[in-house]
Amino acid sequence: MTRGSMQYWQKRRAYRRLPRMRAIPRGTKDAALSSMVGYKVGMTNATVLEESQKASEINRACTVVEIPQTEVYGIRVYSKDRNTGYLKIANEFYDKTAAQRAGVKKITAEKEKVDAAKQDASKYARVSLLIAAYPKGTATGQHHADRFEAQIMGKGAAEKLEYATKMLGKEVKPYDLFKNGEHIDIISISKGKGWKGVIKRFGVARLARKATQKVRHVGTLGAFGMGRVLPSVPQSGQLGFNYRTERNKRILKIGKKEEAQNVNPKSGYINYGNVVSDYILIDGSIPGPAKRMVRIRKSIDNMDAKGVKEPKVTYLAATGKAI
Repeated sequence: MTRGSMQYWQKRRAYRRLPRMRAIPRGTKDAALSSMVGYKVGMTNATVLEESQKASEINRACTVVEIPQTEVYGIRVYSKDRNTGYLKIANEFYDKTAAQRAGVKKITAEKEKVDAAKQDASKYARVSLLIAAYPKGTATGQHHADRFEAQIMGKGAAEKLEYATKMLGKEVKPYDLFKNGEHIDIISISKGKGWKGVIKRFGVARLARKATQKVRHVGTLGAFGMGRVLPSVPQSGQLGFNYRTERNKRILKIGKKEEAQNVNPKSGYINYGNVVSDYILIDGSIPGPAKRMVRIRKSIDNMDAKGVKEPKVTYLAATGKAI
């Protein structure tokens, strides 16, 4: 961040641990799920064989993300308000067994009533899946389910409802949604650093010791006659724990639960432990510390329009072997 940068203003804390998602990819032909969640494990480096670059091996820093058991427990449909134009919840449908497992106390309508909603599909503006991630058993130390909502991509509401009905009550696997070599967007919350001053927060230069009473502060907050302080003036405040989206990160490898031991070092990952579930190996770094919840979304820039080129990981530094 450059000195005095307002690129990520306001620097306020995120409202909750679940990363918010404001947009989904548009123009997709078939109905499909737009995102899922995982937990950041840690970083390592891998040697990747790229066939597109004349079979040359490239050493890349990469991040391991563990995907817990994920189950669809409900469907939520939205309609557009006639007066305001805003979206409002029109109806919800649940798989009773899955919803009770996820901890839903109030079950309004069960999945048998979805067929009636399909006849009125034209009045729905958005169709989403209600999903629960069960981190119990992972190294996060969390025992309660993380419930979140994920939109369904596609053109028509009828197709989205048909897809949602098929997914209701079933598990969502990362290899069913993504492919090796595919580009994705990572939405996460950065590492929180608490209340910090202007030196740490904006990189403001320290003042001369003899010229002022204070050294680590801003010399002036603005003109005397303005009567207010502009928001562009650096001031102390919250640093970190902000929503961040990094686009077009590449998947190097999607591993199944049975292959989890192939990415675990002998002593486990620092501040995390061992991977025991499905995992995704992502090229580069992602925001947040270990055990932070991250949302993995289909690339909104449609980076793979010309096809996905699958890489091959020939060496992983964490284990010292290929995966």
